[in-house]
Amino acid sequence: MKIAVDAMGGDFAPEAIVEGVIMAAAELPEHVTIVLIGKQSILQTLIQKQGAEAVTNIELVNADDVIEMSEHPTKALSQKPNSSIGVGFKLLKDGQVNAFCSAGNTGAMHVGALFSIKAIEGILRPCIAGFVPQLTGGYAVMLDIGANADCKPEVLAQFGIIGSIYAQYTFGIDQPRVALMNIGSEEQKGSLVAQAAHQLLKENRRINFVGNMEGGDFFEGKADVIITDGFTGNAMFKLGESFYKVASQRGLSDEFLDKTNYESVGGSPILGVNGNVIIAHGISSPLAIKNMIGLAIRQVESNAYTKIAQALS
Repeated sequence: MKIAVDAMGGDFAPEAIVEGVIMAAAELPEHVTIVLIGKQSILQTLIQKQGAEAVTNIELVNADDVIEMSEHPTKALSQKPNSSIGVGFKLLKDGQVNAFCSAGNTGAMHVGALFSIKAIEGILRPCIAGFVPQLTGGYAVMLDIGANADCKPEVLAQFGIIGSIYAQYTFGIDQPRVALMNIGSEEQKGSLVAQAAHQLLKENRRINFVGNMEGGDFFEGKADVIITDGFTGNAMFKLGESFYKVASQRGLSDEFLDKTNYESVGGSPILGVNGNVIIAHGISSPLAIKNMIGLAIRQVESNAYTKIAQALS
């Protein structure tokens, strides 16, 4: 198994990325190799500084260009085919790596996935999934958390199928409970879109739909899959991530709140595309990068994207 990592993407790249990759490499199973993509001379220098020249499960692939955070995704990808993101997607498309991870330009990662490995046939809108810690243990998969600010009812209903399959194969949950984020638990509550989506989810016999859930249920373990549009999902997800920061600032240490730290999972997968693509926070630390690689390995092993494709064929 080969996991490609964009060394040049992120606010603290390439130093934090290289450090995180070296941390991950020390704990990798024997069959896993990390393919580090970026300016080779810089990467070699950083690896030497870390005293990791002898590490055998890290391969370097040169990419001369970098897509900056502020660049327009589509324009940057077309103008910089030899960027670390461009090279990463070429490797993924050609089957030379099993997953591609980056803390770089989120838009470029999303567009790159759609242009290279493309959306699974039958997918209305690929989405980004986040992992919400639950007080009952484990995580709920939340989608969408930012790729689609506006969603039609049919798209939200399909998120229920995508999220259910992902939770089943990646987390081993039999018949995952699917809930729709809403402003009330009653069936008739919410916007016209939410009401229509509720009916479509309720009628779908392929998923275990448990109804609406409210913001107060976010951490309560009432669902394994939380469905919402990317606008609401992004706002809620980032609010949830802020709990760790607030707790730290106030000198509080708590096992559950520690799980709301973005570093604990390290990344978010793009679901609905023909491959494994993981996006990390721009502010990613070495620990976040290490955990993102762990998520990528689990996702490759689950083969979830092919299960989603089979379900929609």
